Amino acid sequence: MTDTIVAGYARTPFARYLGQLASTSSTVLGGHAGAAALAQAGVSPESVESVIVGQVLPAAVGQNPPRQAAVAAGVPMSVPALGINAVCLSGTEAVVAGHRMIQLGEADVVLAIGQESMSLAPHAAPMRTGQRFGALSLVDTMEHDGLTDAFERRSMGASTESFNGALGVSREEQDAFAAASHQRLAAAQDAGLLDDEIAPIEVRKGRETVTVAADDGGRRDTTAESLSQLRPAFDREHGTITAGNASQITDGAAAVVLVSSRYAAEHGIAGLAKVRASGFVAGPDVSLHAQPSNAILQALGRAGASASDLVAVEINEAFAAVGIVSTRELGVDPAIVNANGGAIALGHPIGASGARIVGHLARRLQLAGSGAVGAVGICGGGGQGSAVVLEAL
Repeated sequence: MTDTIVAGYARTPFARYLGQLASTSSTVLGGHAGAAALAQAGVSPESVESVIVGQVLPAAVGQNPPRQAAVAAGVPMSVPALGINAVCLSGTEAVVAGHRMIQLGEADVVLAIGQESMSLAPHAAPMRTGQRFGALSLVDTMEHDGLTDAFERRSMGASTESFNGALGVSREEQDAFAAASHQRLAAAQDAGLLDDEIAPIEVRKGRETVTVAADDGGRRDTTAESLSQLRPAFDREHGTITAGNASQITDGAAAVVLVSSRYAAEHGIAGLAKVRASGFVAGPDVSLHAQPSNAILQALGRAGASASDLVAVEINEAFAAVGIVSTRELGVDPAIVNANGGAIALGHPIGASGARIVGHLARRLQLAGSGAVGAVGICGGGGQGSAVVLEAL
């Protein structure tokens, strides 16, 4: 059976909510990331056989956002595109779906994209039959479709807060974890470790065209002490989650090019890493904390490996509490988890983050050397988790 190779990875800068990318649609962001990833991989758009796109907030984007993004990436109209919405797992599961296609022999080249414009998520109302009496309220689709648990009918932050006490996650731990995210991102930026993965993008600002070339969510002067001064966001009296130890609302896109090892050999593509296995878990409730670690452990079992084999781990920082509990459950050194910062500092464009962590892990493993094994894990609304295990080429 052929291996699935991560041939290339690129992303847009991740920009703050209502900030530099606020007027740029998700499909433009996704297309830009896709084109850059293909160029980095040395794969022509004409060689792509399928495009799979993760997105959570497609309302008012227009018909078939995955196909829009594919065409924006330069992929021919003769190539089909498919969308996945598994909330925050969407970008990772787009990669997994592409991996499965290659394993089944259905394609040799798949472009997987995660994209999200949270700034452009519209407000909506059920007005099809009119409002016969009383006030009409608009629903924020970002809040309702992306950030509110459908079973508990409360925000993901409030839900996560409710589990922290039983899991023994303190405010101090969360603030320390969040501060480390900002500090690690700043160090990575200073060392140029993210430069090659970011594809600068031109956007309109008033009458001018400007280039957005860097992430802008990081606050390099952040410390655990400064974060300790913030008020709890969801439980004013006893809460531990604040705006500072949760992920930022952000716009952005990321793309991963997957090819079969046969195609890579025939076309002289070195690649970054190969996919060893994936994991997809749920429950037993809607909690997020251990979903990344549970999914990673499932994937490791399928790969015939263990957590002790991992030299690099990416756990999406939806909340610091998730990173803390999943790191604890894996039993790995916290130093190898999100070594260059995570979603608390970078931000979390919910459909894009899963693709970002897969691509960034591949780059980390390439630097670690051939044979190095790593894993990504991400949690999603409704209490699910997704993971991918990679091995450096």
